[in-house]
Amino acid sequence: MGAFIPKLDVASFYQHFDVPITREDCGALCSPHNPSGKPFCCDICRAVPVAYRQEWDYLSANTDQWHEWRGDECTEEPVNPKEMRAETPEHLLLLACKGPQACQRQYRASSCRQFPFFPYVTDNYRFIGLAYYWDFEPTCWIISHLDRVTDEYRREFVNTYDEIFNIWPDEFESYAAMSEEMRDFFKEQHRRFPVLHRNGRTVLVSPVSERLQYISVARLRRFGPYDSKEEQR
Repeated sequence: MGAFIPKLDVASFYQHFDVPITREDCGALCSPHNPSGKPFCCDICRAVPVAYRQEWDYLSANTDQWHEWRGDECTEEPVNPKEMRAETPEHLLLLACKGPQACQRQYRASSCRQFPFFPYVTDNYRFIGLAYYWDFEPTCWIISHLDRVTDEYRREFVNTYDEIFNIWPDEFESYAAMSEEMRDFFKEQHRRFPVLHRNGRTVLVSPVSERLQYISVARLRRFGPYDSKEEQR
């Protein structure tokens, strides 16, 4: 018997998870640092979007913005589709879009809406807030400016994944595994990592003990080209 895949009301999902992450156009702030000139999160050579298979049914019926990822969209570095698909969970589908210049925001996939964040689940199985995909520390403007994430976005993110986890326990387990992977990475780095807590505050998490320390979000570390005095003015 296959894994349980619940029915999703994708139109409602998108309607209630639609607010921008920040009031700035973060894509315009990161794209000058990408040789392609695209926002890093919209560059297929940097990140391949995924969507729930239920989303693809909705997207393919309502827009021509997306197609199933083939592996040849990044001409600089083609990827073997079989290998990438084998690494992708069965309930997710790899997609590619027409690019940021043709973006139809109402039809952004869930991975676009959540990027660069994922739901952080503690070792004792509590969803406490938003953690970021650490591979993008050197490139994503938002990761270096967590103080710009709006309260509205945080609320919509938490409410959305509360609802998904209530109907889809396997998806909760997937993010619990991702959170464990994050702890392992930062344990090797001997670093704590920030989580935008669901209570509206920001915490640093110990990857060893998971002890939480409240911190002013403005004091968090910046990375890559954003860690400069000129950029911080």
